[in-house]
Amino acid sequence: MTADQRTPRPVAALHRGMPASDGAGVTMTRFIGTASLSMLDPFLMLDHFHSDRPDDYMAGFPDHPHRGFETVTIMLAGRMRHQDNKGNAGLIGPGGVQWMTAGSGLIHSEMPEQEDGLMSGFQLWVNLPAAAKATPPRYQDLPAGAIPVEPRPGGAAVRVIAGTTARGTVGPAESAAATPLLLDVSLPAGQSFAEPVPTDRTAFLALYDGGLSVGDTEAAAPSLAVLGDGATVAVAAGPAGCRFLMAASAPIAEPVARYGPFVMTTGEELAQAFEDYRAGRF
Repeated sequence: MTADQRTPRPVAALHRGMPASDGAGVTMTRFIGTASLSMLDPFLMLDHFHSDRPDDYMAGFPDHPHRGFETVTIMLAGRMRHQDNKGNAGLIGPGGVQWMTAGSGLIHSEMPEQEDGLMSGFQLWVNLPAAAKATPPRYQDLPAGAIPVEPRPGGAAVRVIAGTTARGTVGPAESAAATPLLLDVSLPAGQSFAEPVPTDRTAFLALYDGGLSVGDTEAAAPSLAVLGDGATVAVAAGPAGCRFLMAASAPIAEPVARYGPFVMTTGEELAQAFEDYRAGRF
């Protein structure tokens, strides 16, 4: 391994996120998809929902359309049921992941299947290139037991959701066109984590518990660290340990025309998406 291949990625920007409400009134923190961080190609949006107050989440996300991208729902606590207008349905529980390819379009709902208790997790939106936006919709519902856990020294644990780690663990989720590495990492106090990531990949850390440091930058949960140039993601846990998502993927580098639930490449395609939805062609 050359020196360049060991170069750690610094934190290029640190974001605390902004309060947001979506669906029928679900309270969350939005990290990507804000005025200060509109997107990180190919990542379009990242929301973190975390509450034990039923009023914050019980209204859920009733029927709504999507076209042109993928949604990744990562449940940390609680249960969420989904169903769509094409007859698909499923339930995601604690530790489970749903990777939904909206592709050419569908109408679906995501509703909590609990009346009290903690509801916690993330939803990440991943763009699709123009050539894949007409991909037929599909779901990958992955229970916690289907996601491999890669042990690391010092008691660290890496749940591999998508992609392949440098140690060869393969995540079960597959994008229709993107090249993501998506990890859920738990580090005990004082332990470290390192993972090679090619220099041409967009990468971020979404810290949701504890504190960590990346080089000279320290962060406390909840926060999102956009990583700069380098070939290795290197993290050290703070005195309380930490848990974070790490995401990396090659950018698509195409124009993005987006509005609400539709993400296309041109304004004409965006207008067509609205027309198709209104005409019942989803």
